[in-house]
Amino acid sequence: MRSRLTIRLHALVERFFPERRLFLRSDSDTRFIRLRSETQAVGFVGLTLLVGWSIVATSILLMDSIGAGNFRDQAKRDQLTYQQRLNALSAERDARAAEALAAQDRFASALKQISVMQTELLNSEAQRRELETGIDVIQATLREVMKSREEATARLAELESDLKGEVALARASGDDATVKLLNEALTRVAEERDQVIADAQAALIRAAEMQAEIEILEDKNDRIFRQLEEAMTVSVVPLDKMFEKAGMDPDRILNEVRKGYSGQGGPMTPLSFSTKGDATSPETLRANRILNQMDRLNLYRIAAQKAPFASPLKDSFRFTSGFGYRWGRLHAGTDFAAPHGTPIYSTADGVVIHADWQSGYGRLVKIQHEFGIETRYAHMSKIRVKVGQRVSRGDRIGDMGNTGRSTGTHLHYEVRVGGKPVNPMIYIKAAKDVF
Repeated sequence: MRSRLTIRLHALVERFFPERRLFLRSDSDTRFIRLRSETQAVGFVGLTLLVGWSIVATSILLMDSIGAGNFRDQAKRDQLTYQQRLNALSAERDARAAEALAAQDRFASALKQISVMQTELLNSEAQRRELETGIDVIQATLREVMKSREEATARLAELESDLKGEVALARASGDDATVKLLNEALTRVAEERDQVIADAQAALIRAAEMQAEIEILEDKNDRIFRQLEEAMTVSVVPLDKMFEKAGMDPDRILNEVRKGYSGQGGPMTPLSFSTKGDATSPETLRANRILNQMDRLNLYRIAAQKAPFASPLKDSFRFTSGFGYRWGRLHAGTDFAAPHGTPIYSTADGVVIHADWQSGYGRLVKIQHEFGIETRYAHMSKIRVKVGQRVSRGDRIGDMGNTGRSTGTHLHYEVRVGGKPVNPMIYIKAAKDVF
């Protein structure tokens, strides 16, 4: 059976590939190579497989090349779009920074104007008190003058009546010298009466003038009060919102600041005077409310310096990674990319508690601030502060680098409250409409 199958297979192969001989002739000899049917069949199959593999491989390479070209073009387009987006974000950030700088200038100008207006208010209040005191003196003098005038008028009337009687008697008796003397006395009495009346009238006119001056001062003070109240509203309300957006209770923060600045006296001290020893006047109460608001504004200014309401970079940069979970792990900060060596600044007043290498962070600076807040600045190329050093907002603390577990030059910036990480952009965005 096997022999028959072999014979049939050989016959089939020989049908398509008959046995051939290749003659090789030389000058002295002739040789030949016998190509059996099986050998030809094996060679044909091998050649067919080789050609087929070459065709398939070439097709795959061509398809891969075409596909790779499309992918490269798409990648280039995506990269161009991403770069344009980054440029737009960078331009927007620069615009925001310019707006923040302008807002800070306006804030400083408003504080200066408020200080000037406060000085004017206090001067006007002092002048008003002096005028009130002067009016009190004039009114007291006027009352005495009026009383004296009434007494003098009554006495002059009596004297005039007595003199008229004596004049009548003297005329009746024919004593001309006595009549002349009595007429002179009567004239002097009349002149004294007229002078008393004139003095009283002048005192009334002066009192009216001083009352008009007081009314003018009160109107001026009212305008100053309104301007100060409006300025306080415009200045304090945004600061309230800034601390609330940052998750910080404004009253608690201000109380903590007030404990550290509990000295008394100065322009922010509430007014307590009373011109007559009576209850505090409405103007004084109004001035005290404004001074309380100014004190609150001043405390806000101190608190804002102690909380990280600022960006750690002043040069151009781009955001490369935000706060949140990625690949199942919490990215506890925000990444800022910029050229190697870009200056890094403290975002608030505080004390340096770490300035050395730390695993993962590379060269790391930690700063402890008020209100239980800590900031971290990682992957630095150079550290410019020491442990225990006190720094202020805007002080340079290091240079941007690529140390530690990092894929490129950038700053990893963290904010921790009570040891727990929070999104740093909460503080930066909360202050963008104020500073």
